[in-house]
Amino acid sequence: MKNRNRLAARAQVRPLVSLSVLSAAALVSLAPQTLCAQQPSTAASAQQSITFHIPAQPLAHALNRFSQQSRHQVLFDQQVVAGHTAPAVQGSYLPRQALNLLLAGTDLQVNDSVPGAFTVLRASRSSSATGALPEVVVAASSGYAPGELPPVYAGGQVASGSRIGMLGNKDFMETPFATISYTDTYAQDRQARDLPSVVAATDPAVFSNGASGMIGESYSIRGFGASATVAGLHGVEPYYRTTPEMYERVEVLKGPSALLNGMPPGGSVGGSINLVPKRAGDTPLTQLTATYMSDAQFGGHIDVGRRFGENKELGIRVNGVYRDGEGAVNHQDKETNLASLAMDWRGKGARFSADLYTSKDHVDGLNRGVSLASGLPVLRPPKPETLLNPTWTFTNTEDRAAVFRGEVDITNHLTAYAALGGSKVDFDALAASTYQVFNEAGDIRNNVSHQRSIISRRTGELGLRGTFQTGAIGHEWVMNTTHFKSTTKFGFLRNMWTEPWVTNIYAPVWGPSVDTSFSQEPLSKTGAVRMSSYGVADTLSFAEDRVQLTLGIRRQQVVSDSFDAASGARTSRYDAHATTPAGALLIKISNTFSMYGNYVEGLSQGATAPASAANAGQVFPPYKTKQKEIGFKFDHGDFAHTFSLYEIERPSSYTDPVTNVYAFGGEQRNRGVEWNFFGMPYQGIRLMGGIGYLEPKLTQTSGGVNQGKLATGAPKLQAKLGAEWDIAAIQGLTLTTNASSATKQYINADNSLWVPGRTIYDIGARYTTAFGDHPLTLRATVQNVTNKAYWASTLSSGLGAPRTFLVSATVDF
Repeated sequence: MKNRNRLAARAQVRPLVSLSVLSAAALVSLAPQTLCAQQPSTAASAQQSITFHIPAQPLAHALNRFSQQSRHQVLFDQQVVAGHTAPAVQGSYLPRQALNLLLAGTDLQVNDSVPGAFTVLRASRSSSATGALPEVVVAASSGYAPGELPPVYAGGQVASGSRIGMLGNKDFMETPFATISYTDTYAQDRQARDLPSVVAATDPAVFSNGASGMIGESYSIRGFGASATVAGLHGVEPYYRTTPEMYERVEVLKGPSALLNGMPPGGSVGGSINLVPKRAGDTPLTQLTATYMSDAQFGGHIDVGRRFGENKELGIRVNGVYRDGEGAVNHQDKETNLASLAMDWRGKGARFSADLYTSKDHVDGLNRGVSLASGLPVLRPPKPETLLNPTWTFTNTEDRAAVFRGEVDITNHLTAYAALGGSKVDFDALAASTYQVFNEAGDIRNNVSHQRSIISRRTGELGLRGTFQTGAIGHEWVMNTTHFKSTTKFGFLRNMWTEPWVTNIYAPVWGPSVDTSFSQEPLSKTGAVRMSSYGVADTLSFAEDRVQLTLGIRRQQVVSDSFDAASGARTSRYDAHATTPAGALLIKISNTFSMYGNYVEGLSQGATAPASAANAGQVFPPYKTKQKEIGFKFDHGDFAHTFSLYEIERPSSYTDPVTNVYAFGGEQRNRGVEWNFFGMPYQGIRLMGGIGYLEPKLTQTSGGVNQGKLATGAPKLQAKLGAEWDIAAIQGLTLTTNASSATKQYINADNSLWVPGRTIYDIGARYTTAFGDHPLTLRATVQNVTNKAYWASTLSSGLGAPRTFLVSATVDF
């Protein structure tokens, strides 16, 4: 078990002979076969050059990566290496040479008096001086120190692990689920301005419609909607659009996860995305980025981090973002504001953090889609820079949130943790409410309506996690309880025109702006949701941790109230319980090959029968989504592959055409195959991407109508590739490219209409140099190079983004 091995590795070791035994035991855990055949001793292999790909990062993480790539054991005191950052080490070196490069500029040195291991000590301290060593951490052991993020993988674009809900951080090779964790470096190099720019660029399991300037972000995982958390908590994420600059990691878990994260407020079951706030590093950081996006949008991002205290216990990280101006879509202006503050305190046996942010997302000239009158075919899309909505329409979303988290190590084998968060969302929009194309010439009827809402959310969790041993079986257990509450105040939709405006999608002409003073009218409470849950899980390990079985169960309660807007009286109540189990098995065939299988259930809030149904107002219990998955993972040290085969079954509702009774009797079954890869297969070349096949079939429908058809808005096949090439002849220059291809997507239930597939290409370059004594990185990207015009998933999603130029300059002070 990860924590068990790490606790053993951190045990106080004084006699040198005991330290030697610990080193040998750790080596055996890495290679349980014949030790001399699988793990050469330090003395025997120290003269063999090894190709290293270690990015700049905290020294503890760099030592971990060194040990993984060199297969040499490294022993160090966590407190000794704290506060140090290792430089990048790329190239072929003897192990001792590479280790010295990592320690360059520090007061640390390498000691090899311990047989079979390198030991990192302060230069003023020597093992021979006292005959003893302080508390040590074994680099490349299978676990992570409390509060420690998994280290960056080769190439720097993804991490070697991620948070798996209440199970905590796990290496991707020891995770029995399909996951990927993107680094802030990757997001910055992509010049990402929203979440789909990060998670949908190279992952074939994630589909984004590609539209620009919609009310919110749009993406799905494995054909279903996905939920998001911040630092593991639901209800504090940005409501409609995420500005990624304040996050250090964007972690994607594919498939339902009710056990791991609790039921998401929106009932999404395709997967979950955890946003990890940035923390101050041990090295002071002051970084300024200037940005430009075509046609006339300028902005900047400032990122400052400092640590204080004798042992740098207190960290403060501040991020600020401002962007404003017209984008690549004609007459569409976007404004983004973000201010975030992250504070953390790391002491011996306790860790506390606070994350606060406020953000504003404003779009003038809101992008909207169209619908077709009966009998019309799918029309060719207009030019990609066309705005299919009046230029004076808008959406404005303001988010404010705070998250507080604490962890206390009660013993070496037991940790208690708690988190509390809250957010407030103020949403105001003036947008198209009806937008129907009524002839093949592209003429459209359009009306505009106003909507405003304020959503307040409170969330928290409390838990215990620990480890123990029963004979030859290790246990890593966790139990927690979660709570979520939200209140919605809503302003009713109202049409701005008494008669629809008629124009044409190929040459739209809009009337004058309407009065928007209605935005200040008081709102009425219309809904409240309260969710609570209790979960427990245990990961049992056998055969020196090479076989791991995870079993767990969660009990969830959902209470939902609706209120009359005029009187404030409660009009309906929904109160239901559900239990969701999960099980997962992982087998580490070797250090480079793992296989896994899982059965996981998701949970979604049940619906209420509509007013038009014979059983109007009937409230249905939460419904479960079931996933079965098997997969394989290969890690070659610098380049990794993951394969997965899955099936997700989700109940669906319908109104019976004969009885007019609304019921849950339908089902959608998504079956798919995914291949992902990431890393640095060759020196100076980074690759990430994959191929995904999805069959989202309607397996049960009302009266068998459209049974066997495919669900709308989901391509059957996606292929994606992101590549970077460091040009050896020009130091600091990197060429980048990205290609994303998706097949057609059906837009109606009987599959008679669809939007064509598309392939989008991006190209770019990055140049790292210096501005005086300050590192400087210049980036330039052209997205949708061919200016491909396409309908974004369904006609109601509007148009995909046109050719867009992105330029940025980042300087460190």
